Amino acid sequence: MRFNRSRAKCSAIVGLAGLLAACPGPPKNSEAADQCDNGLKIAYDELDYAQAKGFSGTVDWTKAASLLSAASIQKEFGKYPNCIDKVQRARYYIEESQK
Repeated sequence: MRFNRSRAKCSAIVGLAGLLAACPGPPKNSEAADQCDNGLKIAYDELDYAQAKGFSGTVDWTKAASLLSAASIQKEFGKYPNCIDKVQRARYYIEESQK
């Protein structure tokens, strides 16, 4: 019985991965896409720096990490204005976490 469940889970994951791989994704040649991408890189660097300085336990740091995760998802779906907004908010919380 256990083998069948594992096999079913594996089949579902492989099927989902196949569907996602088949999608070409949103075009990434816009200024907003670049701003989203660059903002994410900078914000994740700032988040890592704040974590290295010992601020990862703060509420603001946690809010920032959640916003960056959400921004990454927005980027994948081509929702660049939403991504940019979340990155800006996350950077604010990263700054606040270090005060």
